[in-house]
Amino acid sequence: MVGHASLFSQMLSLVDRHRFERLVREHKAERGAKGFSCWSQFVSMMFCQLAQAKSLREIIDGLACCEGKLRHLGLAASPKRSTLSYANGRRPWKLFEALFYSILEVARTSAPGKRLRFKNKLFSLDATLVELCLEMFDWAKYRQTKGAIKLHVLLDHDGYLPVYAHVSEGNVPEIEIARALSLPKGSIVVMDQGGDPIRDSTQRKGRLCRLGRSSSTQRQQCQERSTHSA
Repeated sequence: MVGHASLFSQMLSLVDRHRFERLVREHKAERGAKGFSCWSQFVSMMFCQLAQAKSLREIIDGLACCEGKLRHLGLAASPKRSTLSYANGRRPWKLFEALFYSILEVARTSAPGKRLRFKNKLFSLDATLVELCLEMFDWAKYRQTKGAIKLHVLLDHDGYLPVYAHVSEGNVPEIEIARALSLPKGSIVVMDQGGDPIRDSTQRKGRLCRLGRSSSTQRQQCQERSTHSA
C-alpha cells in the first residue's frame, strides 16, 4: 500500500511536535482549555493562511471538507467557530512568536550560503500593501475612501531568510523604515525606487549615503558621485 501525504501535511511535518508542546507548557497556553488544543488552533490558522480564508466560517467549512484526513493533521474533528474565536482572543500570542523564532533558527542552520563574490552583507527591503476596510479599521487611513497597512520585510541574502518585519501605515515609504534599521557596517541594502518618494536622483543618493553604515572614505566617495551627477 502506497501512502500519500498532502502538501499541507508535509508543511506541518516541518514543525517539531515535541518542541511545540514544550513551548505550550512554557507559556501555559492551554491553562483552562477544555479539549481544543493549541496544536488544533495552529493547524486551523495555518489552513486559514494557505487557503486565504476570509472568515471563521470559511476556515471551519474548509477543514470540515477534509473530515477523513484531519487525523493525519493532528485534529480529531473540525473545530466550532465559537471555539476557534475564543482561542484566538484568549490564548497568548507569544506562544506562536516563540514558535516562529524556533523554526527560523532551524531554517538558518540548513539554509544555503551566499554565492556572490563581494564580502559585504546584502539585504533586500521591500513592502506589500494590505488593504483594509476603512469602516472597520478607521485607524488604518490610507486614502480618502480606502484603508491599508504596509508590511515591510528585510531579506538577508545569506540563506534568503527574513530578518526584520515591520507593520506601518499604508503611506510610509521603505526608505523611512530603512533609516531606522541597525545594520552591520558596510551592508548593502537593495530596494526599488517605489520605496523612496524623492524623484530627484541626486537627493536620493544623498539619503542612501546617510543610511549606509560605511566608513568615512566611502561616504566621501558617495558624496563626490552625487556632486558629479548634479
